[in-house]
Amino acid sequence: MTGHDSIAVRRHQREWVDNAIRLIEADARRSADTHLLRYPLPSAWCDGMDGVNVQLYLKDETTHITGSLKHRLARSLFLYALCNGWVGENTTIIEASSGSTAVSEAYFAAMLRLPFIAVMPSSTSAAKIRLIESQGGRCHFVAQSGEVYAEAERLAKETGGHYLDQFTNAERATDWRGNNNIAESIFDQMHDERFPIPDWIVVGAGTGGTSATIGRYLRYRRHATQLCVVDPQNSAFFPSYAKGSRDVVGSSSRIEGIGRPRVEPSFLPGVIDRMMVVPDAASVATAHHVSAVLGRKVGPSTGTNVWGAFTLLAEMISAGRSGSVVTLLCDAGERYGDTYFDSEWLASQGLDPSESTSVLHEFERSGRWA
Repeated sequence: MTGHDSIAVRRHQREWVDNAIRLIEADARRSADTHLLRYPLPSAWCDGMDGVNVQLYLKDETTHITGSLKHRLARSLFLYALCNGWVGENTTIIEASSGSTAVSEAYFAAMLRLPFIAVMPSSTSAAKIRLIESQGGRCHFVAQSGEVYAEAERLAKETGGHYLDQFTNAERATDWRGNNNIAESIFDQMHDERFPIPDWIVVGAGTGGTSATIGRYLRYRRHATQLCVVDPQNSAFFPSYAKGSRDVVGSSSRIEGIGRPRVEPSFLPGVIDRMMVVPDAASVATAHHVSAVLGRKVGPSTGTNVWGAFTLLAEMISAGRSGSVVTLLCDAGERYGDTYFDSEWLASQGLDPSESTSVLHEFERSGRWA
């Protein structure tokens, strides 16, 4: 290839990348921001029970076109890869994901007419596989969940493709200073509320990217808001935070979308003010409870978030402190009809939400947390 030909190839590659970024940005502009819902707490609490006024808000990420919080991450990962020169016109896109991230990434890959392969355990539910395939993705299976990282790297080398690596790049792909990230959006939408600066924002950790973005933004904007990260049973994140060590090994989480068997590179404990472990049965019970209150199903990670938010609200009520708490409605519950909303499946997993359901009912009756 002559020097002239090489310049022409590079110019063509740059033009393709320019158009790819334009397509992604145009897609974002066609989409309205996600809603911020005020959760219907008992009216006495919101009107000043014993002089206390508390509010709970849910950032509804189900309204993204791919139906979950991970739509933001997928968009950021694609833009990050394109602007770093890692993805071109014929690049095969690889990800280690069996859930919502893969669904959203498959959507963006299809938009750019790029092949997409999601590496996942063979135990992944048929419903999740169908969702990924419905967006044009292909599923590649491994025997154990811990094998997904190495297999994704191997496939990227074999195909000459690019491994997006959500677990490493989540915290660096998003501009945490603003640029309409989820933190900036929350504060814009809270502007005219009774308590516009929340006492707490509550999120779970899957990659760690969302907590990193929000925690950094809070510090950058000098907000008094504290960040609480809720973690399911058996995840490595909470013990890592508690021990101050990244050399912690957990096991696979039963709450899809959050919790990890290892401490992922994007998890930044230094921006977190508090962590709490939420029992898996409590996550399920709260998903059912919130679904009944809202009149539509929400996913189990939303249950984890709201259990944590209720805990903090109860502490505020007990202390006689007014204010607001914000958490995330991560995805819709319809994708979990054959798991978390199926009584036989719950029994097979040893998940009994009844005790936690009683705690929730008592909380909304009295404001007390058992």
